[in-house]
Amino acid sequence: MSTMSSTVTAPAPRSRLRPGRAIAWLYIVVVLVVTIFPFYWILRTALSNTVALPTDPSSLLPVDFTFGAFKRALGLASTAEAQAQGGSGASLNSALYLRNSVIYATVQTACVVFCSAMAAYAFSRLRWKGRDAVFTVLLCALMVPGILTLLPNFVLVRNLGLMDSFGGLILPGAFFSAFNIFFLRQFMLGLSTEIEEAAVVDGASRMRIFFTITLPMTSAPIATLSLLTFINTWNDYFWPLLVTNGEHARPLTLALGVFKQSSPQAAPDWAGLMAATLIAALPMLALFMVFGRRIVDSIGFTGIK
Repeated sequence: MSTMSSTVTAPAPRSRLRPGRAIAWLYIVVVLVVTIFPFYWILRTALSNTVALPTDPSSLLPVDFTFGAFKRALGLASTAEAQAQGGSGASLNSALYLRNSVIYATVQTACVVFCSAMAAYAFSRLRWKGRDAVFTVLLCALMVPGILTLLPNFVLVRNLGLMDSFGGLILPGAFFSAFNIFFLRQFMLGLSTEIEEAAVVDGASRMRIFFTITLPMTSAPIATLSLLTFINTWNDYFWPLLVTNGEHARPLTLALGVFKQSSPQAAPDWAGLMAATLIAALPMLALFMVFGRRIVDSIGFTGIK
């Protein structure tokens, strides 16, 4: 005779929301609200009528909902339509300024990341006299505020006759970035040297090793630096303000300031300005949404396991 015994497993008790966890969630919610609310307010203002905005400035919804601000920002509204909605009648050629920003940010990013990768390879893989001393001087460059180099670069660009051109915008910062070199050097120091040593035995040159072995192995941090450099260049304002006078090379960030000052005798076209700001920010928001996780992972990744 056999006896059967059954064991009844009691359901696990639900974890209570502890005070510390509740405070942490509350903090996260507050940070999210504080971070996202300015973007919502920009969108709300961009969808409002500039004339009607002062009548209900605290409204959380668009005041007299309209897409007229986006039409003005894109240069699609006539002068009469723009003035009827509170605009100055000035148009913002967003397509031209977007093109200028894309050229400026893309070329600058490609040049500075490529030059930084080559310099990082020289500091991490090549043996040459004075390497450590030169790298120490390079680290000192990280402590120099960027604003101190604006005046010398401006004088250089003016003497070279590169004012109001893409060359004047790009060249001063196209060949050197102390942070990029330091970041890539630290990553390359953690790479295995066995493959490179085998390539040297097979007769491969240093340039071939750099392009066919080192660069592919460093693709993750290079992608991260490319994205960060592109975003910083896209958002740059003060340097384009110094070297550009006309529309030929003026980026979108600077054009927004000109658009804001287009009606000096009246209130600024806040709706149009917010619409143009959204147009300028959308590419950066898209990049962050797509590659944001890669940035975090690559910055925390220090070598190949």
